[in-house]
Amino acid sequence: MSDFYDILTEYAYLFSIVLFIAGLKKLSHPESAKKGNLIAAAGMGLGIVVSLITPIEGASNNYLWIVGGMLVGGAVGYIAAKRVKITKMPEMVSLFNGLGGACAMLISFVEINNMDTLASGQGAISLFALFIGSISFTGSLVAYGKLDGFLRDSLVLPAPQIINGVLLLGTIAFGIYLAMLPEVSLGLLIAFLGISLLYGFTFVTPIGGGDMPVVISLLNSFTGLGAAGAGLIYGNQVMLVGGILVGASGTILTVLMCKAMNRSLVSVVIGGFGSSGAAAAGGRDEVVKEARHADLAIQLKYAQKVMIVPGYGLAVAQAQHTCHELETMLEEEGVQVKFAIHPVAGRMPGHMNVLLAEADVSYTKLLELEEANKEMPTVDMVLVIGANDVVNPAAKEDPASPIYGMPILDVELAKNVTVLKRSMSAGYAGIQNQLFFGDKTKMLFGDAKASLQKLIEEVGNA
Repeated sequence: MSDFYDILTEYAYLFSIVLFIAGLKKLSHPESAKKGNLIAAAGMGLGIVVSLITPIEGASNNYLWIVGGMLVGGAVGYIAAKRVKITKMPEMVSLFNGLGGACAMLISFVEINNMDTLASGQGAISLFALFIGSISFTGSLVAYGKLDGFLRDSLVLPAPQIINGVLLLGTIAFGIYLAMLPEVSLGLLIAFLGISLLYGFTFVTPIGGGDMPVVISLLNSFTGLGAAGAGLIYGNQVMLVGGILVGASGTILTVLMCKAMNRSLVSVVIGGFGSSGAAAAGGRDEVVKEARHADLAIQLKYAQKVMIVPGYGLAVAQAQHTCHELETMLEEEGVQVKFAIHPVAGRMPGHMNVLLAEADVSYTKLLELEEANKEMPTVDMVLVIGANDVVNPAAKEDPASPIYGMPILDVELAKNVTVLKRSMSAGYAGIQNQLFFGDKTKMLFGDAKASLQKLIEEVGNA
């Protein structure tokens, strides 16, 4: 009976892992992502149930604590997910990352404290999970503060790359020293925990501008690796494979985004890229040409191809549905409308895809960076709605700019450009956008949603 029960448990774990992989596969496409989430959640639910009915031998198992934690955590997570605004999704993702890292950190700390020595494979894995979970915890909290705005400019580290390099190497050396001790020292363990938490803080603090989505992706991979480490500590296959899947997918996404932004992964780990340096004078005459709704409506109605570049401002204005309404109206007039999506548009990977999917914009109309730039010379009008740094020519023209080298959507290759914006203020990177002064560019000032509604009226009257 015991052997049969063990085999049944292993098959249940295996089925749970298959559900994880199937769910992850469906997450690769916006149209199947919702179903992928549900499938992966079902796999997680099955894994939790099987873990609960397969207690750890010789342990008290604390069912009341587990059930209580699940009820409280589940209720908080449900309410937060239902109430969160689309503009606050990056902040919520950062908090969830941080809580996942905190779990790995606490599990590792408790288990190490119960060990006699760390001079074993189990000890090394536990130290790794403690280190990576701590970084994910404090790093995600700092990322949350930066995304929310209250930490954006208030924290400045002198020579951040030197500080982070020394801290990283020092923490690794400290961990090796702990592993070589004949017995576990609680005081040294707490010191190691403190340094790891500090590194998470200093690692994310200098990062800003358009680089935040890369950091969020990297922290997500850290959380997955921490969970994988916790899975090894307990010998739980579901936790191990689930953590590996999250860690691997997060790492792959980070590498792809680094490539898209012309950054190196090493510079991300050490921190401090994309945050320092001031842009030099742009070299363009700072003359702004203002657009009028009626004139722009005529241009749009009689254009053959229109490209829309959405950004964080579109999300803030909650203008995605109005944008879709304008797109539908123009297509009824025979205008071809597409959307150009930069890999780091918004505040997290895929932010604009989620936003436009909510408004029922067809995924087939979303073009990635390279594909969109190829089509730009054939575009009659580009509407930049709430995007800033990802269309800033300073990334190509100004070596002193903090975003220099980052591939951008080359909207100036189109015949005309109109930027919908409240003011001439700088973007998230804190630098002036030279696009605003381009020969082909006009500015349509105002709230994005109100401007689009006015444009819809004018297109109807044109």
